[in-house]
Amino acid sequence: MLFLELIAQSLVQGSIYALIALGLTLVYGLLRILHVAHASLFTLGAYVGVLTYNATGSLALTLLVAMLVSGLSGVAMFRLAYKPLLKQPPHVALIASIGLFIAAEECFRIAFGASGLSFTNTPLQGQVRIGGLQFKEAEIAVMLGAALILGVLAWLQSHTRVGIACQATVSDPQMAESFGIKLNTVRDLNFLVGSALAGFAGVWVAVLNNLVEPTMGSVPSYKALAIIVLGGMGSVPGTLMAALVLGLVESFGTVYLGKVLDRNAIAFAFLIIVLMVRPQGLFAKK
Repeated sequence: MLFLELIAQSLVQGSIYALIALGLTLVYGLLRILHVAHASLFTLGAYVGVLTYNATGSLALTLLVAMLVSGLSGVAMFRLAYKPLLKQPPHVALIASIGLFIAAEECFRIAFGASGLSFTNTPLQGQVRIGGLQFKEAEIAVMLGAALILGVLAWLQSHTRVGIACQATVSDPQMAESFGIKLNTVRDLNFLVGSALAGFAGVWVAVLNNLVEPTMGSVPSYKALAIIVLGGMGSVPGTLMAALVLGLVESFGTVYLGKVLDRNAIAFAFLIIVLMVRPQGLFAKK
């Protein structure tokens, strides 16, 4: 029974990690930029989610507004911060991204206070029993929502002109542009989708923890960076697999190594070990 409970918990955590890391992967695959400020969009989605739900009481509207605000903020971030730096060495954009992340944390602290915000009436806190396992309604919603969104994105990427254009832009931007693909439109779309996913994840983390604070994006951002490394930089399937693997490692590691290392230390110890054995990541070719 403990084994099944750990598997279930790893699926919940892996779903959240996948939603956060996928945006990073899309940006890195397209622009070869480590988009550290992506974590601030995750936090923004959580704040917008709490404020919207407390005002309306509608979870569906909360998710929609949080995804829209985070998505549009991601596009603005690309146009104002990254687009002028595309011809510069990659470390220039990385420095700008770190600066954006730090500035966003301070803005959240000034606007909402350092102590954080909570739901006045947290949604989906009921218990559901499946077999011998017990879940919160919110945990089931996270897994189903993540599976649905990622499945739809996979289908769109493989079966639509927009998805094929995105793949072509990642593979060879100059060739794609010569065939009439508008690179800036594809980049805007990638930032919109990836940032909206971060906002979606932020709402669910807020629901699960009933707390949103300015620094809540720090640890998830580090783990998301670890995930895209484990999955092979820029690989969407690899990112999804790595997110689930990291969820498994954390869940089982917390039980068997919890007296020695905390949850976050276990995740990064695993990353270090993997990089020592397979520097290219778990799911990438040399």
